This record gives sequence, structure tokens and C-alpha cells, in this order.
Amino acid sequence: MYQFTSESVSEGHPDKIADLISDKVATYLLNNEINNRTAIETLVTTNMVTLAGEYKTNIEVDNNYIDEIVRQTVKEIGYEQSGFHWKNLKIYNELHGQSEDIALGTDTFGAGDQGIMFGYACNENEHYMPSPLIYCHKILESLSDSRKNDSEYSIIRPDSKAQITFNYANTGEPIDIDKVLVSTQHSEDSSQDQVKELVHKTISKVVPDELLKNAEYLINPTGRFVIGGPDGDTGLTGRKIIVDTYGGAAPHGGGAFSGKDPSKVDRSAAYLARWIAKNIVKRYNFKNVLVQISYAIGVVQPTSLVIFTDGKINENIIQQVKNQVDLSPLGIIQRFGLGCPTPLDISTNYGHFGKEHLPWERDDF
Repeated sequence: MYQFTSESVSEGHPDKIADLISDKVATYLLNNEINNRTAIETLVTTNMVTLAGEYKTNIEVDNNYIDEIVRQTVKEIGYEQSGFHWKNLKIYNELHGQSEDIALGTDTFGAGDQGIMFGYACNENEHYMPSPLIYCHKILESLSDSRKNDSEYSIIRPDSKAQITFNYANTGEPIDIDKVLVSTQHSEDSSQDQVKELVHKTISKVVPDELLKNAEYLINPTGRFVIGGPDGDTGLTGRKIIVDTYGGAAPHGGGAFSGKDPSKVDRSAAYLARWIAKNIVKRYNFKNVLVQISYAIGVVQPTSLVIFTDGKINENIIQQVKNQVDLSPLGIIQRFGLGCPTPLDISTNYGHFGKEHLPWERDDF
């Protein structure tokens, strides 16, 4: 037996606030037009949001509307705290036009940059995702839904984190959960007993009982979590890349996802690699599949493709994918409808993979 651990964070975590703002601003600037481009970075701290980056767009940019996007995003997450309140934010907008040098490559739908991307899938559960990560996502998403829609959870605040350690058989199958760690921000007047009761209730709603029979629980282990969100810790776009992908069970490529238009293969090719991996696991009943794909800036076709099935390079599958799948950036955009009509913020929170509504989770290879 061995153990493996993954973590996740809520949409109220400072880094994920930054990711979501970047994606919502990028969706506005892309304007459902595949020839538009974005690379949006966000920094959040105490009652302040700073936007930086570049874009190419066919709309007349309304900076007041961008400010409103930022405020509404923070409001929808649920921040009305003295240290981070959607009404009181100072917003600094330092966005500017795209470099003409970069446009030379991306305007012809060559890759927006060089880079390596990975896709992964396994047969541990119906989501074809590593079990520790998927249950972390489920716990935090349920906790967020409850704090927004159930008055019993009114003491819970937006900033939360989860970490789960699974026991695995030496053959790779998950057995059960060894430890569940959840830290959640809460109101100042609530007791830790109240917080623990609500978190336990949330866990029991989304994690099967048989997985929890031997679990140890660590709920707010420091004993207090009142000051949180950007007032407690600065957030930046692109700092939760392992949460976004496979929880450490597979490699991550060289770039983050949020704020980037789909010509930037850091994002779009990672989605394609996941789609390839999941479809291969389902079609051929492998335990796990790992896909690596690489690109060069301005070049339409990948510079390499390798696929491991159950840990071994599979030349037949590689050739099949090359023959049947359009691996170009434009081909990826058209396959998944990225940016047009699929908004970029559709997958920002609780992982970019493993959710049925995402187009790259379809079983249509």
C-alpha cells in the first residue's frame, strides 16, 4: 500500500479570484471572435485589483465596463468584507495592445508560443481523474454552494482550501481516505465547533461513506480563520496550476491557463491533451494515459507528440491520433468552440478537467 495526496482551493482563494477576473476580462475582449487575442494577468490584495497584460480586439474597449466586470466578479464570489469589498476596490488597469512581433505568429494561427503541454486520465472513478483531487474539488464546490444558498452556512466565508490523502493498493487502485484536511474562512462570531459541524456535513454529502470509514479529519487546524482572501494573502493569476490540472498525479506543462486566448497552446493544447487521454482510457480500457504535446511559436503543427498507456509508449495510438485529430491551434479552437462561443471562465474554478459540461470532456474521439 502507498499514499497519495492532492489539494484544491475555492473560488474565494486569492489566486483563484485573480484567475477568474483574468478569464472574465479575457472573454469580454475576445468578443466571440477567434482572431482576437488576450494575455491578462491579475493581482489582488487588500481592497485592490491590478490588471496587466495585452490584447488584440475588434471592439472599442470600455475601461469602465472592465471595472464593472472586476467588481461583479468579486461580488458574485461573495466578498463584502472590510479588507476586500467589491464596492471599495481600487482598480488599476494597465492593459495594452498586443505586441506586433507576437501577432506575426498568432494571426496565421500558428502556436502563440513555444511550450510543452500534458494531458492525463485514469480509470479510478467516473470522472477519469485522480481520486484525491476530484474529492477535494467536490468538497469545496459544495461548501461554496451551501454558503451562497443555505442560511445554515452563513458563517462560512469565501476563502477555503482542502487536502485529501488516499490509501492506494500497490496495483494502483484507490482503497479509502486516510486524511481529510479542510481550512475555511468563517465569521468572527462563529465557534470552531460550528465550523467543524458544517464542514463535516459537507464532506458526508459528497464523499461516499465507504471511503471515509477510516479517515482522520483536520478541520481548521490552526483554530481560527477569520482574516482571509486577498486581505490575508496576495493573489496572482496562474499560481494554482496543479489544482487546475491533475493534483500532482501527472506532469504540468510550462504555462498556466487563465487570461489566455485559445491561440495560446499553454491552455488549448492542454485541453486537447486531456481529451485525447480520456478518450483513449475509455476506448481501450487502460488504467491511465499520459499525453505530452509540444509546439513552437508561429508554427501550426506540433513539434512532438508522445502517448504513454499504462506507463509505456504506445506507437500505434500515437499514429492513430496523428492521423485522425487536427492538432493545430485552429483545429483545437474549432473542435471545442474555445472563446467562440465557449466563454473562457467556464472552467476556471474547481479544476479545468473532470467536469462533464466541458467540451474537452466529451467522448467523441
